[in-house]
Amino acid sequence: QVQLVESGGGLVQPGGSLRLSCAASRFTLDDYTIGWFRQAPGKEREGVSCIANSDRSTYYADSVKGRFTISRDYAKNMVYLQMNSLKPEDTAVYYCAAVLVLPNSWERLQPGEYDYWGQGTQVTVSS
Repeated sequence: QVQLVESGGGLVQPGGSLRLSCAASRFTLDDYTIGWFRQAPGKEREGVSCIANSDRSTYYADSVKGRFTISRDYAKNMVYLQMNSLKPEDTAVYYCAAVLVLPNSWERLQPGEYDYWGQGTQVTVSS
């Protein structure tokens, strides 16, 4: 059973930073494309970023480009989401997810393309 666990969420002021972590158990993250998604109250889950398993290419939603950075630590079997210049509209539960087969480029930030999900970590941006 593939298991993902997110951590690193919390309360931060606008303009601040957080780093989210995604840890895996019982499988190697390197083999999977890993995505970060978020869901705010009353809204649909949306894709934030992903990192491909094939060529390590990265993808970002327009709303976070230039502010968020996704990365892998192969030695630790972890994926991170560094979030800078946070805004109140970034407030949401953040999830990491994994899929073995790299989705088509136009689907890489679509939640339905991912097979395994963590339980989420809350990020609140507020003064």
